[in-house]
Amino acid sequence: MNHITTLFFRLAFSLLIILTPIVSTAQVEMADNFRGEGKIYVVIAIILVILTGFFYLLFRLDRKTKRLEEEVSQNQK
Repeated sequence: MNHITTLFFRLAFSLLIILTPIVSTAQVEMADNFRGEGKIYVVIAIILVILTGFFYLLFRLDRKTKRLEEEVSQNQK
């Protein structure tokens, strides 16, 4: 794994640990309303699209960084 993806996963895990107690004590009236009206699926779909795009951008950035690192190491030889 590249440094960027490792850093991202560490940050995400840290946020998960920090925010879990806060989210678990919050009221879920809005979620109940969304679930009752069927809008929860729209919310989940939007979140999945955003996360998919974010991971795609990270993957592309990782590939470009790896390619540039290889070019620099070849030019230094």
